[in-house]
Amino acid sequence: MLEVADLHAWYGKSHILRGVNFRVGAGEIVSLLGRNGVGRSTTVKTIMGEVEPKGSILFKGKQIAGKKSYEIAQLGIGCVPENRDIFPGLTVRQNLLLGMKSRKGSSDKGSARTESRWTMDEMFSMFPNLGERADVAGGALSGGEQQMLCMCRTLMGDPELIMIDEPTEGLAPKVVEQVGLLLQEIASRGVSILLVEQKLTIALRISHRLYVMGHGQIVYEGSPAGLMHADDVRREWLKV
Repeated sequence: MLEVADLHAWYGKSHILRGVNFRVGAGEIVSLLGRNGVGRSTTVKTIMGEVEPKGSILFKGKQIAGKKSYEIAQLGIGCVPENRDIFPGLTVRQNLLLGMKSRKGSSDKGSARTESRWTMDEMFSMFPNLGERADVAGGALSGGEQQMLCMCRTLMGDPELIMIDEPTEGLAPKVVEQVGLLLQEIASRGVSILLVEQKLTIALRISHRLYVMGHGQIVYEGSPAGLMHADDVRREWLKV
């Protein structure tokens, strides 16, 4: 689904990504782990076209490196940023409606899908709090509710791959559990997930595979079970 090879990126003269390589298969949950500042969020931004890339980014076999962010989104990649980027002056319902893609051309020859995997009613069913506050401004929601809204709005665009940056940061344990269940539900519907996360607990529980970043490079690739036995990797690259 997604293949990243020898990916480099800079902020000004600072060389942040230094030859990143990883892949995400169809329907996989793949976690990108590491301490703050190692390049995880920059990786997501670079794939999404927010940072200029050097290297290869293949999505469904096609090169997307250098494309504009809106072009990448239209191809089927969704992104949930770390800053819970909702529209605070719009209601929950309006935020979700803005996430929907135009269905123009959905009946054209070669189109694979004519309907979204997700509906607004499903969002409200999975997250009753959002349903109860459907006509409340997004800015009046709690941090956890805003995170849920941001994820649900992205799903309304029916992505084939979704990149989620630190979805559990600052959330109560009960909400973290909800996030984990949603991620598993997303993957069960055939959507691939690239999860940027610091909490080992949720990453180890729901991921199919894991990558660990350090100094702008991938320093470990393996399964959750493998990372649990890699004491040296956890000690050097993950523990604070």
